[in-house]
Amino acid sequence: MSRLPAEAEIVIIGGGIIGCSVAYHLTKLGKKNVLLLERKQLTSGTTWHAAGLVRGMLYTKNLTQLAQYSLDLYTRLEAETGQATGLKQNGSISIAANPERWEEIRRGASMARAFGVEVEEISLDRAQELWPLMRVDDLTGAVFFPQDGQVNPADTTMALAKGARMGGATILEHCKVTGIEMKGGRPVGVTTSEGNVKTEIVINCAGMWAHEVGRWAGVDVPLHAAEHYYLVTEAMDLPKNLPVLRNMDAGAYFKEDTGKILFGGFETKAKPWGMDGIPEDFCFDELPEDFEHFQPVIEGAMHRVPILAETGIRKFFNGPESFTPDQRYLLGPAPDVENYWVAAGFNSIGIQSAGGAGMALAHWIVEGHPPLDLWDVDLRRMQPHQNRKSYLVTRVSEALGLTYAMHWPYRQFETARNIRHTPLYARLKEHGACFGELAGWERPNWFANPGQEPKYQYSFGRQNWFENAAAEVHATRTAVGLYDQSTMAKFLVTGKDAEAALQYVSAADMAVPDGKSVYTQWLNERGGIEADLTITRLGRERFLIMTAAATAVRDMSWLKRHIPAGLTVGIEDVTSAIAILGVMGPNARALMQSVSADDFTNAGFPFGASKVVTIGSVEARATRISYMGELGWELYVPAEFAIALFDTLMAAGGPHGLKLCGMHAMDALRIEKAYRHWGHDITEEDTPIEAGLAFAVAYDKAVPFLGREALLKQRAEPVLKKRLVQFALNDPDPILYHNEPIYRNGKLVGTTSSANYGHHLGSAIALGYVVEEGGVTPDYVASGEWEIEIGLKRFSARASLRPMYDPTSARMKV
Repeated sequence: MSRLPAEAEIVIIGGGIIGCSVAYHLTKLGKKNVLLLERKQLTSGTTWHAAGLVRGMLYTKNLTQLAQYSLDLYTRLEAETGQATGLKQNGSISIAANPERWEEIRRGASMARAFGVEVEEISLDRAQELWPLMRVDDLTGAVFFPQDGQVNPADTTMALAKGARMGGATILEHCKVTGIEMKGGRPVGVTTSEGNVKTEIVINCAGMWAHEVGRWAGVDVPLHAAEHYYLVTEAMDLPKNLPVLRNMDAGAYFKEDTGKILFGGFETKAKPWGMDGIPEDFCFDELPEDFEHFQPVIEGAMHRVPILAETGIRKFFNGPESFTPDQRYLLGPAPDVENYWVAAGFNSIGIQSAGGAGMALAHWIVEGHPPLDLWDVDLRRMQPHQNRKSYLVTRVSEALGLTYAMHWPYRQFETARNIRHTPLYARLKEHGACFGELAGWERPNWFANPGQEPKYQYSFGRQNWFENAAAEVHATRTAVGLYDQSTMAKFLVTGKDAEAALQYVSAADMAVPDGKSVYTQWLNERGGIEADLTITRLGRERFLIMTAAATAVRDMSWLKRHIPAGLTVGIEDVTSAIAILGVMGPNARALMQSVSADDFTNAGFPFGASKVVTIGSVEARATRISYMGELGWELYVPAEFAIALFDTLMAAGGPHGLKLCGMHAMDALRIEKAYRHWGHDITEEDTPIEAGLAFAVAYDKAVPFLGREALLKQRAEPVLKKRLVQFALNDPDPILYHNEPIYRNGKLVGTTSSANYGHHLGSAIALGYVVEEGGVTPDYVASGEWEIEIGLKRFSARASLRPMYDPTSARMKV
């Protein structure tokens, strides 16, 4: 008799720690008919050889919350299941061997405190007291995280598996999934080595195999395995309460392991593995030793812990582990396949993330939305080209090493570049553009001066392009700046029901005349902002949607899934077909009038209007909007005419003070104007009311929109407890980046969501949510003494609910 059930409501593919965590949490939410299938044995892929480090802090607020949840879960799993996890919370120490790393660690410590993580700046003497085998004479500083520690990965996985079985789940080992049956764009079953199982929901937790498992259903899961190493010493006399030690300058970590030291690391250039596939019999396998490749990390470890040079090595371990193109794991629904979910690609933080990630995904599946904003790890942030093996192999060689590399602001990936170019790429390169990469696009971030190399020199202070961006901001504020905005995603929505569909999905009123551009948000049923975009009506049944390059896949997926049933609507991604040039600044009108016979006066071309015009010999659609807070037009033109349009504007721009400008200048300009950025300042957790965007909501339009009832309920509340506030430091020198703690009258009340230097306003500017039970009122904001913490030091700031630059938007509408 087959042990395989005929059907299951949910099938989980993969029996590592994340698969078992998802199963465990699904049963906690009342799901009993859960089937987990493992091709060999539980933990036999990557989990079994993980180092088992757990810490309470990750890169962002919400990922930190998930890591903290994992820690809390692991402290109670043994009591619940009777299965030990091996948890030891001896804390962890992060050390810095130079001022730059010390700045990074202190900024991280400030962020950790703001997110509720216990952290202490400690003296070097105290660091050596906690870790007596460590050399400290050449260190700059150290911080201590008392709640961090380590677990036994295999035991923790078994505890989660036992908890899942106790909750009703079925877990089968030695049952290989061989395919996914699809019908109507969704899974209806899985095929296995023991037969077929009908199912409604498939969850891909297959680790290194997740890329292949994704392809069975036409789902992109961009990850690839790389060799990952650690060494275990012979036994020595060690304190049992030794904290985990992170020496990121040497790319190494250290932990006590049953009387031995286990130390591993992240070499600068990794070795991808499995390019020809993973062996069929792979199970608890190890890869060949490679002392030569890992030698730099070994030497750094011996320098920091000198006794290692005198101690024998019992084990050199090399095992494969999967990494993603941007070092963030992959979580959430597939963009184009219903009821297909992914939790994979954990980039060496799988043990500390598994508890929280499993909890979040379970809630997402059962409740229809995640318990908190998870854009940082959302599978839908990935682009199709990132799933190609040639891309992944190249990028993984860099991504692994960046785990412990300096996390510089604005740091750019160096590998797998020049994948996507706008039509203007060559022209911009000739003019000194320094390109950054986003969603595969090469975008001009700043323009070098003659004789200056267009290359980043990173720091936490004013980087080498600071003055370049300042000049670009100045040109936009006082003359005219020219921006290549072609990388924006563009969707053409057509059909007899196009207006009705967009009316339901959009918070603003889309029943506007032809040639009108509308700024709007797409909301979820809770009133949270799922997308922030501009929609232009081209005709009775034609609309053009403009959104960010990074959110193209997510926004397209959201739109397709939320068009009411029965409506006839066509949706086409026309991003590559259309180039965009932004002409922005007080001299924009004069420049446009000099190259076109069309009427660009305020009366003839009011704000928000969109018209087809002729510029030189090129016909383009000009839309009068601006993300920079100045008079300006976005010019949409078929890609093949982009160079001619660019050349025309450049040739005529001299008398008007035209200057090429990049993305860094654009971001500085928008933050001075307090324009929001989706994914930072506005997310699915934030409503337009909280974000100060209620002006864009049409509560009483003919078609009630998704999220309307939630907003009406919030609008009726006596006070607003959470609001987005703009801040400017009073000291012109410090630099803000985001995630800095915000204090009012000495009390922690929030964190910055995005930041940049306000070159026109003369100091660093930030946006951030402030939370106060009594209400974040204008008086509350005006009467407080505000401070923002940078690297454990507080700086005074001024706060405002209105934009500090041109609060009435008079400059855009002149």
